[in-house]
Amino acid sequence: MRGRLGALLLSLALLWAGPAFAGPFSDWAAVVVAGDWKGARGGPTEAFDNARRDVAQALLRAGFEPERMRQFSVRPERYADTRPQPSDPRQIYETLNALSADGAAGCLFYVTSHGLPQGVLIGERILPPPVVAQMLDRACGRKPTVVVISACFSGVFVPYLAAPNRMILTAARPDRTSFGCGEADRYPYFDECFLQSIGASTSFPVLAGTVRRCVADREVKEGASPPSEPQVYVGAELSPVLPLLSFASGPRRDN
Repeated sequence: MRGRLGALLLSLALLWAGPAFAGPFSDWAAVVVAGDWKGARGGPTEAFDNARRDVAQALLRAGFEPERMRQFSVRPERYADTRPQPSDPRQIYETLNALSADGAAGCLFYVTSHGLPQGVLIGERILPPPVVAQMLDRACGRKPTVVVISACFSGVFVPYLAAPNRMILTAARPDRTSFGCGEADRYPYFDECFLQSIGASTSFPVLAGTVRRCVADREVKEGASPPSEPQVYVGAELSPVLPLLSFASGPRRDN
């Protein structure tokens, strides 16, 4: 029985991987969003856009393709090198929908911003969990989907987004803040840990565990309290297959 199950899972992984020369994520749609430009004290910060730019590059190195990835920024005119689109919720949804409709095998949705118990900040608007759930339901449907939300209180998204075909990784539990959003910070702590960990991780489940440990260690080092406690959810359908979808290694093309 175990042998047959293992063979089935391997067959599914190979099916999602596509042709032999393509990686498992080469035909996934991906959006990476910086939702704000203000630091914790209200002054300007590059932390979110630094994370947006470098997370996108890390995902390209992991095997995502630039043709299927789009970046979004609240101040897109400042970043001609990466050509992000404006961080507008409707435009983000329409772009993800278009990328996914064009034969994508899966979806990745990554947001870094300030958060509140009501949702994540995108520009001047709060994007609440039910709206994000509708966006993903319509754009990605039953496709395997990875959602990463780097924001305070981002654990509030888990109950709304949880589905058998999804993995969700958040920077904090529902009642906790995350850290590293100051004017002088290069990245939020969670995004920095994501960037430090992805190159040494083989898959998203491994990455999630490493990021959680990294965040905990960083908060202890900096004396940040109470701990943010990043949350992880993996749906029942995706759980046995996602570890088989391995990250690529080596340099990738710029987006």
